[in-house]
Amino acid sequence: MEKKIQLVDKLRLGLAVSVAKSVTLMVRSLHLGAASVLPGSIARRIEPRLLQLLSQQVKNGIILVAGTNGKTTTSLFLREILERQGYCVAHNATGANLENGLMTALMESSNLIGKLDVDYAILEVDENILPRVLAPIQPKLILCLNLFRDQLDRYGEVDTISKRWGRAIATLPPETIIVANADDPTICHLGQQLSQQRVSFFGLNEPEHYLEAIPHAVDSIYCPQCGYALNYKGVYLSHMGEYTCPNCGFTRSEPTLDSGRWPQILIGLYNKYNTLAAATAAIELGINEATIRDTIPNFQPAFGRAEELKINGKQVRILLSKNPVGTNETIRVVTQSNDKTTLLVLNDRIQDGEDVSWIWDVDTEKLVERGGTLVVSGDRVYDMALRLHYSQKTAESNFNLIVEEDLRQALAIALENTPNNETLHILPTYTAMLDVREALTGRKIR
Repeated sequence: MEKKIQLVDKLRLGLAVSVAKSVTLMVRSLHLGAASVLPGSIARRIEPRLLQLLSQQVKNGIILVAGTNGKTTTSLFLREILERQGYCVAHNATGANLENGLMTALMESSNLIGKLDVDYAILEVDENILPRVLAPIQPKLILCLNLFRDQLDRYGEVDTISKRWGRAIATLPPETIIVANADDPTICHLGQQLSQQRVSFFGLNEPEHYLEAIPHAVDSIYCPQCGYALNYKGVYLSHMGEYTCPNCGFTRSEPTLDSGRWPQILIGLYNKYNTLAAATAAIELGINEATIRDTIPNFQPAFGRAEELKINGKQVRILLSKNPVGTNETIRVVTQSNDKTTLLVLNDRIQDGEDVSWIWDVDTEKLVERGGTLVVSGDRVYDMALRLHYSQKTAESNFNLIVEEDLRQALAIALENTPNNETLHILPTYTAMLDVREALTGRKIR
C-alpha cells in the first residue's frame, strides 16, 4: 500500500502539515474545541492532494466505515481489535467524518513534515461523501453498515445514495475487500452486484429477536432489484431482517459469522450489528477470532453512544438518537429497563438536519404508554413536547411531561426526578449530545 512520494510533493505536504499542527496547538491551547476539522480545511488549501498523499503512506491500507447508524461505535471497536493484535492505527475518533475531518485525523498521526508511520487507518465516512473520497484514498476495505433516512433535507432517499456508492466502488481495484450488511436489502443487493473478488456479509441469525411487526420507520421494504414488495420472514429493526423477493428471486446473502455464537459490545440489538460488522471485517483482515472475542468484554463506548456517566451520585446513560430508526432502538433500550425518567433533547442545527419532521415516524407511544417522567428540551423542545402529547392514547395517560427550554435546567430536573437506584436515560440528537456532555462533564467535543 505504501508508495514513495516525490520531493516536491513532500515539501508541499510538509508545509501543509506543519501549518495544520500549529493551528491544532493554538485551538486546543485556547480551549476552543478538539480541532478535528479546521486543521484539515487549512492544510487542504496549501496542498489540495493532501488526502491522497497521506493515504498512500498507510502501510497495510485504509479501512472506510460508511453507513447511517453505527459508524463511530463500529470504527472504535475495530480499532481496539487491531490494536490488541499489535497494530498501530490512525482513526478519526472524534467522529469528524467529512473530508476535512479525515485529513485532520491522518495528520494527527503524522510527524511535523507529514510522514505517516501507521499500519492501518480506520476512517468513518459520512455516507454522502463516500463516493468522493474513494479515488484519493484507494481503501483496502470498505465496511457498509446500513442506509436509513437521515437528514433528507441534505441527502435524499437511500436508493439514491446506494446507487452512487455502487458506481464509485465499481471503479476500485478487484482486490478491494467489501463487508456488507446482509440484513439491509439495499446494502445486500449492492454487495451482490459488485465485481470485487472478496465480498463478505454480516447479519443476524436470531429469530427470537424478531419484532412483532414491521415498525413505522422503514425505508427499504421493496426489492432493490425489481421494486416488488419483499416477503419478510422476520424483522430485527426497521427494514433489516430476513427476506426474499417473490417476484425476481432476490434474497438475503448468508452472513460469514453465526451471530448466535457471538456476544456483543454494549446494550441494544443495534450494537449486535456493530459487533458483527467489526468482527467480520477483522476476520477479513486476518485477525484471529480469539483476539476479537477478547476485545468484546473490555470495550468502552464512544462519547454519547451508550456512554455511562456518574453525575452527583446518579447513573446517567447517553443514547444518541438522531433519526427514526436509531431513536426507535434507543426507546427499545429504555422501555426494556425499569428506569422511569427519560430526557429527550431535540436540536435542528446543520449537523442534526434542519428538518425535524422525522420525529413523527418515531414510536414515542411506547415511552408514553409505560409512564414515568419525560423531560424535554433542546432547540425544538416544543416540537418534541407536541409529539409526546399526541402519543397519548387517552387524556389520562400515566406519564409526567416536563417541558424546559434551558438544557442545564432540564438536566437538573431530570436528575432530581431520577431515584438513586435507577439510571437517567438521555436521548439527544447529535449537537444536543455535545451540549449535554459539555453540561455534564465541563468538556467540549467538537
